[in-house]
Amino acid sequence: MGRNPFALAALAAGALMAFTLAPGPIAAQTTATAIFAGGCFWCVESDFDHVDGVVETTSGYIGGTNQNPTYENHPGHVEAVKITYDPAKVSYDELLTVFWHSVDPTDAGGQFCDRGHSYTTAIFATDSEQIEKAKASKAAVKQDLGTVVTPINTAPTFWPAEGYHQDYYQKNPLKYKYYRFSCGRNATIRKVWGDKAFEGIKDSMS
Repeated sequence: MGRNPFALAALAAGALMAFTLAPGPIAAQTTATAIFAGGCFWCVESDFDHVDGVVETTSGYIGGTNQNPTYENHPGHVEAVKITYDPAKVSYDELLTVFWHSVDPTDAGGQFCDRGHSYTTAIFATDSEQIEKAKASKAAVKQDLGTVVTPINTAPTFWPAEGYHQDYYQKNPLKYKYYRFSCGRNATIRKVWGDKAFEGIKDSMS
């Protein structure tokens, strides 16, 4: 006995509608956030954009006393970068490794040629797990360097910086490269860390 083609078509359409309307599984978290202060946020952006698994970097201000801070008015804030990353591709521990080895965590007065509180290093944890991991990594760094002045804080509000600061190293490559070289950032990091300088990104830095 032959099958009725009209009945088969109706059955297929009904199955398709049922599949479309059926509730799907709840999507798993696909990104997470890390916030690091490492001196000039142009440079921190550039370094973390070399990390596989980093989705986005945003320069900004954090930790100060006023809302809506600007480059000209950010009392108590430090320059920092909010990093959006894919935990399936890069872990927070790996980001911590990149952070430590791309700054001078022994300098309490700023970073390289940039002096003052705005340019000091800090880790701003977004939850208790990040705090514990940051503390463990700091202890390991202290064994390497002897002195570590970088504080670990719970992250307050992060304020994105002005648009012209975002992706500065891409928008103004010649000015950026001159600034980074003349400020002595790479040279100082290599002096502090030796063969461990830029660990986690040295093979991908241009």
